[in-house]
Amino acid sequence: MELPRGRLLAVSDELDEAELEALKFLSRDHVPWRKLEGVRSPHDLFEALKENGMLEAGNLAFLRELLYCIGRMDLLVSHLGSSREQVERELRAPGGARLPPLRHLLFQLYEDVTERELMSFKLHLAKELPNSKLTRETTMLDILTEMEKRGLLGKDNLSMLKSLCEKIDISLWNRIEDGLNLFGQEDMLITEEERGNTGRPEGHLVSSVAPDPSGSFNDSSQLLEAYKMTSRPCGVCLILNNHNFAKAREGALEHKHMKDRNGTDVDAAALRNVFSKLHFRVEEYRDLTAEGIRETVKSFQSKDHEDKDCFVCCILSHGKKGIIYGVDGQEVPIRELTTVFTAQNCNSLAGKPKVFFIQACQGDAFHKGVTIETDSGEQDSSVEQDARFQFDCIPAEPDFLLGMATLQDYVSYRSPREGTWYIQALCQHLEYSCPRGEDVLTILTAVNQEVSKKTCERGAKKQMPQPSFTLRKRLIFPVN
Repeated sequence: MELPRGRLLAVSDELDEAELEALKFLSRDHVPWRKLEGVRSPHDLFEALKENGMLEAGNLAFLRELLYCIGRMDLLVSHLGSSREQVERELRAPGGARLPPLRHLLFQLYEDVTERELMSFKLHLAKELPNSKLTRETTMLDILTEMEKRGLLGKDNLSMLKSLCEKIDISLWNRIEDGLNLFGQEDMLITEEERGNTGRPEGHLVSSVAPDPSGSFNDSSQLLEAYKMTSRPCGVCLILNNHNFAKAREGALEHKHMKDRNGTDVDAAALRNVFSKLHFRVEEYRDLTAEGIRETVKSFQSKDHEDKDCFVCCILSHGKKGIIYGVDGQEVPIRELTTVFTAQNCNSLAGKPKVFFIQACQGDAFHKGVTIETDSGEQDSSVEQDARFQFDCIPAEPDFLLGMATLQDYVSYRSPREGTWYIQALCQHLEYSCPRGEDVLTILTAVNQEVSKKTCERGAKKQMPQPSFTLRKRLIFPVN
């Protein structure tokens, strides 16, 4: 049986130069380096993979895995007759993942590194690599590849990479370290000096969990127990989406400058998309007054959640410290909304995670460093003022998580065309990381990192989200 050349050629025609380099990097453990250096097109790469037994007649699983890793889901559907869901099922099956864990984590490093961090890598490697390998056009993939070629990086040699990450951004190394531990590859973390010792290095953590072959950390028997998330649907995702504040402007004089929240529908669509994929039943309510917000939230309190595992509520509105505005300009305390779902008030959710993501102004102070529209409605620019939700906005009992768009008293930012920094980053990270089995707090940390690095061109303002929680277990949103 011959390989489907027509489909391979069609895929090859759709890939650009950067994607080809990514595929070559991901294939380095399966194709000799010298042969990869001679690859000039995706077609050349596919031929090399075929020669090395990675593309066989009737079996394009490795190609599907490669396209999945570089995010070309469209090609899975249009040319390979597959889908994201099918590939994820394949990767979870024993022996389904063909990419080594370290290769996968190094590729994630390439995707995570910012332009400023890339420049720092080049500066720190100036004595190790020739200038010709550290030009303006040099990418992080180029650096990792050159380090491997020169013996500065490998599965038994991560010391230099660790040292570089510690100097540039320790979170980059933490992700690799956490990933290797969860993949069951913790031995790679032992340094050359430690390998000379008879025992493991002091404080070296060994996971007793067998790694998921796909690299997805979905095994709930890890060091910390995970919440049960197997019901279908998993629960309700309630979206309260306030856009039109004409009623507020017509009311109290203090709200005459409260703007409509242009761009909020982009956020709502992103939330609907990602939580539908995570097996939640999504219900959206638009342009609610303060009383409408209260009534809607309480209507979900009275529902029977006995056969559900979780409840999610996303609120998109204007606000100020500790409160949310209805479209009539009236206030609703955040704590009033979260307290509705305590064990005493909503027994069918007792012991289950209650998650609130709130994109609303909680103040009017600015982090120096971002233009755009505010959710206080006072600015003409498009910066969304969302402040951090204080810890006292959630009840003093277990199983609550409150994701806030920014620190208390500060603003956050919204683009009329692209939505808010926080909600867009949240949805992107949920969609990327949930299939890999990452828990929600880890994902929110990554959201913090991404949003905190953004700046708005006018006035160089910045934003810093912050979660508050009383979770007792790991919260992992399911994909399957």
